[in-house]
Amino acid sequence: MSFGSILYALLFQPLQILFEAIYKFAYSVIQNKGVAIIILSLAMNFLVLPLYRRADAIQEQERNIEAKLEKGVSHIKKTFKGDERMMMLQTYYRQNNYKPTYVLRGVTSLFLQIPFFIAAYRFLSTYSGIKDVSFGLINDLSTPDKLLTLFGISINILPIIMTVINLISSALYSKDYPAKTKIQLYITALFFLVFLYNSPSGLVFYWTLNNAFSLIKTLTLKSKNPAKVGKEFLAIGGIALSIYSFFIDDTYTEKSLVFTLLGIVCVFPILFALVREKNPAKRKPEKIKEYKYNTKLFVSGCVFMAVLTGLVIPSAVISSSPQEFVFTSYYQSPLWYLVSSTCIAVGTFVIWFGVFYWLANSKVRAAYTKAICIICCLAITNYMFFGKNSGILNSSLQYTAETNTISISANEMIVNLIVVAVIIVVMLIIYKKLTKQITSLLLVCTIALCGMGTVNIVKINSSVANIYTNSEKNNTFNIKLSKTGKNIVVIMLDRGFGPYIPYFFNEKPELIKQYDGFTYYSNTISFGGHTNFASSAFFGGYEYTPAEINSRKNEKLVTKHNEALKVMPSIFSSKGYNVTLCNSNYANYQWIPDLSVFDDMKGVKAYNTGDDYVDNKTKKETIKNNRRNFFVYSLMKSSPIILQSDIYNNGNYLGSSVSQHRTNDYIATGNYSEFIKAYSVLTSLSDITSTTSNKVGEVLLMTNNTTHEPQLLQEPQYEPANQIDNTKYYKDADRFNLNGKKLAMNNFTQIASYETNMASIIQLGNWFDYLREIGVWDNTKIILASDHAFETYQLNDLILNDTGTVTNDMEYFTPLLMVKDFNSTGFNTSDEFMTNADIPTIAFESTVKNPVNPYTNKKIDNQEKYAHKQYIISSDYCTVNINNGNQFLPADWYTIQDSVWDKSNWKLVAKDDVLTNDDVK
Repeated sequence: MSFGSILYALLFQPLQILFEAIYKFAYSVIQNKGVAIIILSLAMNFLVLPLYRRADAIQEQERNIEAKLEKGVSHIKKTFKGDERMMMLQTYYRQNNYKPTYVLRGVTSLFLQIPFFIAAYRFLSTYSGIKDVSFGLINDLSTPDKLLTLFGISINILPIIMTVINLISSALYSKDYPAKTKIQLYITALFFLVFLYNSPSGLVFYWTLNNAFSLIKTLTLKSKNPAKVGKEFLAIGGIALSIYSFFIDDTYTEKSLVFTLLGIVCVFPILFALVREKNPAKRKPEKIKEYKYNTKLFVSGCVFMAVLTGLVIPSAVISSSPQEFVFTSYYQSPLWYLVSSTCIAVGTFVIWFGVFYWLANSKVRAAYTKAICIICCLAITNYMFFGKNSGILNSSLQYTAETNTISISANEMIVNLIVVAVIIVVMLIIYKKLTKQITSLLLVCTIALCGMGTVNIVKINSSVANIYTNSEKNNTFNIKLSKTGKNIVVIMLDRGFGPYIPYFFNEKPELIKQYDGFTYYSNTISFGGHTNFASSAFFGGYEYTPAEINSRKNEKLVTKHNEALKVMPSIFSSKGYNVTLCNSNYANYQWIPDLSVFDDMKGVKAYNTGDDYVDNKTKKETIKNNRRNFFVYSLMKSSPIILQSDIYNNGNYLGSSVSQHRTNDYIATGNYSEFIKAYSVLTSLSDITSTTSNKVGEVLLMTNNTTHEPQLLQEPQYEPANQIDNTKYYKDADRFNLNGKKLAMNNFTQIASYETNMASIIQLGNWFDYLREIGVWDNTKIILASDHAFETYQLNDLILNDTGTVTNDMEYFTPLLMVKDFNSTGFNTSDEFMTNADIPTIAFESTVKNPVNPYTNKKIDNQEKYAHKQYIISSDYCTVNINNGNQFLPADWYTIQDSVWDKSNWKLVAKDDVLTNDDVK
C-alpha cells in the first residue's frame, strides 16, 4: 500500500463506507435510485449538522477575535517594520491570548467539507449501479445531465443550478461578514462549478441537494426564530412526502402508507408550536445541568474497537487459511489486508469518532462516552459468542453456504436480542460508579487483543512463507498429449453433480456429438460430502476410503492423503509415462497444494493453476475489495445478530460491488472471483494443449473448481457476464422434467449449481473438439468425475425421510462419473453401481497390467466394492486445519449398495462415531 492509500483508508474510506451503507439501506426500502440519492443527502446532512454548527460557532468566535484585534494589529503594521513588527505582533497576540495558528479555525467548515466531498465523489462517480438509470428529466445518472442543447452544444444544467443555490446560500450566510470570508465562499462555489461540471449527474444532483440543505439551514439559523422556521421547513417536507406517497405514487403498497404517515408526523412539531403560541404556559426556568465526560475512557473505547475490528477479527479469518488469500501469480502478502483494515478501523473509531467528540458540547460528549462503552461490550460479546454457524468463508469473504446468505435461527436471534438489552441496561447502571475501572479494563483488553493479533500475524507470515518457492517451481501449466502412445486424462470437477447429465444432454443435444465415446454412469457414489473425505479414494482407490484411512490409526491423515495422491503418478511414471499433475487437492494438507510432496518423483511435473488465467485487472479488483471488506466483515461479526444479514448483503458488504450481486434468482450483476479463477482454466484448455511423440503416452491428473463455486450465468450460453437476466429462460420449466424425474429449480443454490455444472460440461466439450482436431482423441482415455456433489435438494428420490446430524439429502454423495475409453464411440448410459474409488482401476485398464500400490504392496482393483456395503462419512468438519489428526473426527455414517435411486438402500448406521475397516467388513 502506498502512503496515499493509507491516508485514504484513514480519512476517507470510513466515510465512503458510510455513504454506501446509507444508500444501500435507502434503496432497499425505496427501490428508486434517484430517491435513494435524496435520502442519502438528507441523512448525511442531518448527521453532520452538529459538526457544521459547531464549526460555524468556532468560525464566529475567530471572526469576533479578529475584529477585536484588528485595530491594534493595523496600528502595529503601520508603525513597525521587519523583525520589530513581528516581535510586536507576537507580544500583542500573547497579551490577548491569541495564536496566529488560530486563523485556521476560520476554515474549519471547509476542512470538514473536503473529506465528505471526496468520499461522495469516489462513491457516486464510480458507482456502476446508477448506469443507465433515469430520474425525472435526467436520462442517465452516471453521465452529465445535458438537459439543454443550444446551437448543437449540450449544456449541463444541474451544475449551474447547484452553483446558483450555493451563491445564494453564501450571500445569506456571509451577510455582515468581512470581505475575506465572502470571497472565500464565492471562490469555493465557483470551484465546484468548474470541478463538477462534467461529472456524473447523480453526483451533481447529490451535491445540489447538499447546497439546498445548506440554504435551508442558513435561512433557518438567520431567522429571528430558528426553531419555528426549522419546524416549518420540516412540515413542508412532510406535506410533500405525503402528497407524493398518497397521490402520485400509484403502487399503494405498505411502503406508501408508511411514508404518508411519516409525512404527517413531520407536520406535528409545527402544529404543537402553534398551539403553544396561542396557549402559553408558565415555565419554570431550566436549571443549567453540568454534564461530566471522561475523555480517557472515550479514547480507550475507540482504540479497543479499532484493534478488535481492524486487527483481531480480520487476522483470525486469514490465519485460519492464509494461503486462500494469496494470488500465486500476483503475490501480495495477506498481511496488507490487516494494514488496510486497521487503517480503516483507526480512521473510523479514533479519527472520525474523535472529530465528533471534539466538536461536541459536554452533554453530547458524556453521551458519546457512554455509547462507546456499550459498543465495546456489545462488539466483543457478539463476536465471541454469536454467529458461529454462518458457514465457510471463501477468499472473497463470501459464505459458501447454499444461498450465500447468513442463516440465523430464531432462537439465536431472540437470545442475542435479550443479551444486547441486558448489556445496555447493565452498562448504563455501572457507568457512573465504575468509570475508572472500565477504563482500566478496556486498556487491559486492548493489550490482550494486540497479543492475539500478533500471534495471528506470526501464523499468517509463516504459512505463506513458502508460496514464493512453490510459485517459482510451478512455472506455467501446459498439457501435452501423445499422438502415438496411450494418453490417460483424469479430470476432477470438484463438487460436480452427476444426476445433472441427462438434463444437460436433453437441453443441449449438441453435447451428444462432443461427448461421443463417453459412458455416463448414473449410479455412482462418493465416500464423503467434502474433498478431505472423498478425494483420497478418488486418486488412490479403495485403500483410501474414509473407513480404510481410519483403520491406520498410527499415521497422520496428511500422510495417508499424500500417499493417495501419489499412487497413480508413481505407477504411471514407472511405466514410462510422462505425468502432469494440476491442482492436486490438499497436497500436504495445504489449501494451495504443496507441490514439494512430488519432488522425489521422476517423470512427474506438478502445477497449481491458481489465478494464472485470471487477468490482472480482476486480481487487483479482488485485492482492493478485500482491503475494504475485511473491516466491514469485522463490523458484521461484532454487530447484533439481527443486523448481520443486512451488513453481509449477499457478500457485497454494505453495497460494495465485490462480487456477483443478485437482484433475484434470475437477475444479477458481476461475477464471483473464485468462479472466474477456475472457469478461466477451462476456457484456456485448447490454448495450453500441445502434442508430443512419446511412444508410451502422457498422463494428466487435473482438478478444477468451477463447479465448486456456483454463480448465476447468462443463458443459453451459460457464460459469465456483467449483466445477467435469465427471467425468460425459467418461465418454461419443461427442460427440468425428464423421464418422470423433476429437477427442482426453486432457489439460487439449485439454479446456480445447475448453471455452473453446465458451463463446465460445455467448455470441456469444446476442448474435446480440439482434441479431435489435433488427432489425439481416439488414443486418449478420459475420466471425467467429481470427488463429491452437494445437498441441493433437487431430486426427491435422493432425499431420505430419516435425518442424520448433517444432512438427509443423498445428492451430497452422487458425484459425476463419465468415462471415454480408447477408440470408443457413441454416447452411452450405464446404471452399473460405481464409486469414484473405481477411478484408479479404470485408469489402469489397458495401460498397466496388474497394478500394485507401491506404498502398501497391495493389488489395485475394485473387488472391495462387491465384498460388502459401502460406508460413507457424513460430516461438516471439512477443513484440514481442524480435521487433521490420525483419524477423521466423529461423524455420521451411511451404507449403500446397488441402486442409489432406491431410498431403502440407504441406511444411517452410526452417528457421531469413528468407523474403521473392522467395522465395515
